[in-house]
Amino acid sequence: MRKIRAGLSLMLEDEFLQASLPLFEDGAVDALEWSFDVGWGAAPLPAWAEALLHEYSGAGALVGHGVTFSPLSGEWTGRTQWWIEQLQAELKKRRYLHISEHFGFMEAGDFHKCAPLPVPLTAQTIRLGRERLRVLADIADCPVGLENLALALGMRDVRDQGVFLSELLESVDGFLVLDLHNLYCQMMNFGCTAAEILSTYPLARVREMHISGGSWMEANSARGTPIRRDTHDEDVPEAVFTLLAEVLPQCPATEVVVFERLGHSLADPATHEGMRNDFLRMKSILSAS
Repeated sequence: MRKIRAGLSLMLEDEFLQASLPLFEDGAVDALEWSFDVGWGAAPLPAWAEALLHEYSGAGALVGHGVTFSPLSGEWTGRTQWWIEQLQAELKKRRYLHISEHFGFMEAGDFHKCAPLPVPLTAQTIRLGRERLRVLADIADCPVGLENLALALGMRDVRDQGVFLSELLESVDGFLVLDLHNLYCQMMNFGCTAAEILSTYPLARVREMHISGGSWMEANSARGTPIRRDTHDEDVPEAVFTLLAEVLPQCPATEVVVFERLGHSLADPATHEGMRNDFLRMKSILSAS
């Protein structure tokens, strides 16, 4: 019988430490996910964060998740080369079970506020994505993967993303990070069902899942309806927990499910308790599966 690890995404704020410390002390966190490029800034990491990374790396329970590589950007820039060099140094410093990045691109200036943007499915974008994934696979001494996006600019993006991911991942025998709140965002924004979206996804390649909460943004458009966003700053919706229980049996290669919550959203004891309750609820679903 397989055991799926209950993972927690590491944040660097003191509020995150205060909220999550009881979970670490109780041994509830089976795996730690680290967005390593967040730590490539000028400031050193907090000592407690370095200690956690060292412990989970040594235990073979650390997974890596990049944010800013931008694998579907058209140009190979100086920043792209710097990112690759930093990754090479990172992989010498810590041992990861696997590493992943976001589907889409992030080098379009500040207007997008760090939300990865989708690209159209074409022969050229497939070729580009395969080339970038090959770069990651050649560097990493571990499996590499991509996470599905929450943001879609239209139904074509929703319909094509599963096929796009399949085409990219097949080229390196890569894995899918299936983010269930991202899936929920597309369900809410485009009136789709989970079954409709997932019917095109390579579920046999799912090695990791994410769950989180998010928020609604008032739309400044003719549509006039709010937009669901993957902001990681509120409690996990009940529908996402339901998705987790329903989708897990369809993804037999899943090894870890990671809970994500931004540190700055944990402002008081009530949000601390809510974060811990969401994590433990996730863990109980994994145990029941």
